[in-house]
Amino acid sequence: MLDTAALETRTTELLQRLIRFNTVNPPGNEAAAQEYLRGLLETAGFECELLSSVPGRPNLIGRLPGRSDGPRLAYLGHVDTVLATPSEWTVDPWSGELRDGCVWGRGALDMKSQVAAEVAAACALAEEGWRPESGELLLVLTADEEAGAEHGAKFLCEQVPDKVRCDLIVNEGGGDAFEFDGRRFYGVCVAEKGVFRFRVTTDGRAGHASIPRIGDNALTKMAPILGAMRERQPSLEPSAEPEAFLAALGVEVDGDLEGAVQRVAAIDPRVAVLFEPMLGVTLTPTMISASEKINVIPSQAVLNVDCRVPPGLGEEHARMRIEEVLGTDGHRVTFGETVIGNRSPVDTELMGHIREFLAREDPSAEVAPTVLPGFTDSRWFREAFPECVAYGFFPQRAMDLFEAAPLVHGADERIPVEDLGLAARFFSELAVKVCG
Repeated sequence: MLDTAALETRTTELLQRLIRFNTVNPPGNEAAAQEYLRGLLETAGFECELLSSVPGRPNLIGRLPGRSDGPRLAYLGHVDTVLATPSEWTVDPWSGELRDGCVWGRGALDMKSQVAAEVAAACALAEEGWRPESGELLLVLTADEEAGAEHGAKFLCEQVPDKVRCDLIVNEGGGDAFEFDGRRFYGVCVAEKGVFRFRVTTDGRAGHASIPRIGDNALTKMAPILGAMRERQPSLEPSAEPEAFLAALGVEVDGDLEGAVQRVAAIDPRVAVLFEPMLGVTLTPTMISASEKINVIPSQAVLNVDCRVPPGLGEEHARMRIEEVLGTDGHRVTFGETVIGNRSPVDTELMGHIREFLAREDPSAEVAPTVLPGFTDSRWFREAFPECVAYGFFPQRAMDLFEAAPLVHGADERIPVEDLGLAARFFSELAVKVCG
């Protein structure tokens, strides 16, 4: 049995050290952090290798083989971060400062904290002599997640799949506690929405801007299109994961999703804001361009829209929902980046392990399956290994979902030390449960 206080301290100190590696992507510069982690894992007894698609941006794979065949459990994480603007922070974003019971710095939540908890737990187990009775424990620590994973998980799963093939994966995307109607829940991310970004183009006729009616202004034709997306989103639609989420919360659907969302909002509007995107296609206009000169009426205007689609649904479904909101007249829709959403089953042995852990650590709490509106590196593993079960779960209790969410990619990102200890305990116990 591991010393839980020592494990918490170890995780805290490792996170502080990881934050001090500036791995803002671009450019990433993940090599120094990966070499440091490699040293820790190899010293503990892991077999490690660094795999790169480009120089200076390695992915680290640590392997602790078992004594016989069995399930391969992977702890997944990325060491790169988004940028930080120091003038907006209370502390140096790369200090890893310990203040008010929290570790502060870029990556404290996304996701060097999870990497620290995974590595600290794995090293502590290995140093005490634990080895899997069956199967294998993998640590897959990637580069480049924040910029699309071209040199990270995508590269690993597509180019060297046998190096990272696994049956069970725990990654980011869930685990924050939240209160609803007097009960506490922990979300487990079991699915991720797809991305179907598109351009809306309107056409007109150029002319001199000093004579407004001499041309046909393509930009003003965007007004009803923007207004349509301001006024409404596509119709809500049922799917397995959000229905399981509502069932966990005790909210009856009875064929009326709009009513269910309204009932959630009446109890806690914060939950409704985060839950509603699980229930269908979403459209968010983000960029617009027209004339390149202020004195020229634009003959064409282009609007970029971020569109997210429920797991398993493709372009035809996305286009149907876009036309529901925008119609078909007076504009053209062209898709750019398209990624079909992915999912893992809700009822699995891995979900059972999560429930057992929470039943002991937080007996009054419950589990709620969730769909991530964005996507993580789990996507690449679900595509490469269709039979694997990939969940997003990093338990946090001291800082709940509503406090943590605004800090991800924001200023003063931080995580309570208490939550680092909770997560490290989860990762140490899960390895033993799965691999013996």
